Amino acid sequence: MHGLINKSIEAFVKDTYGDDAWRAIGAKADLEDLSFEAMMVYDTPVTTRIVVCATEVLNVDCADFLQNLGTYLVSQPTQQAVRRLLRFGGVDFVDFLYSLDDLHDRARLAVPDLFLPNLELREHTVNQFSLTIRSDLLGFGHVLIGLLTAMADDYGALVMLEYGGSQEGVETIAIALLESAFAAGNRFELGARA
Repeated sequence: MHGLINKSIEAFVKDTYGDDAWRAIGAKADLEDLSFEAMMVYDTPVTTRIVVCATEVLNVDCADFLQNLGTYLVSQPTQQAVRRLLRFGGVDFVDFLYSLDDLHDRARLAVPDLFLPNLELREHTVNQFSLTIRSDLLGFGHVLIGLLTAMADDYGALVMLEYGGSQEGVETIAIALLESAFAAGNRFELGARA
């Protein structure tokens, strides 16, 4: 697993629950080093162990933990690079949804050895979609629910999301777009500010 993912979990826990909580999770997970290097690659079981230990130490539901992580990745000011990568997907939420099929490749342009789940969007009606997630790490669907919720808010769209479960390593999310211009979206500029 790419260090950026582990570093994101570390930052989420520290910012949300504090340094003491991260130290307790690190001890329970038998981490040799409590700080992950963003550009290193770690064994996937390390990431799984961190998530399991985090939910045990923090006494939170795993799905809720992962969903909150997804929201954090978009809404936290220190994580603006993730939001920027996602906002390049389109001018409105529907454009953004259609860009999810290419997210894997766009992320690899920025970080060549970063492997995100393969995503496939299907349109069922003009306002009803489903998202299929294929990943070696179970739970990305919950992260994506948090991420999609935060992105809908960022675009000013009103959506309803439902986790469809997992079968043979494939997770699904049902997406209902209730209103595309429910509220004013957040400002986004193509060029980063200095």
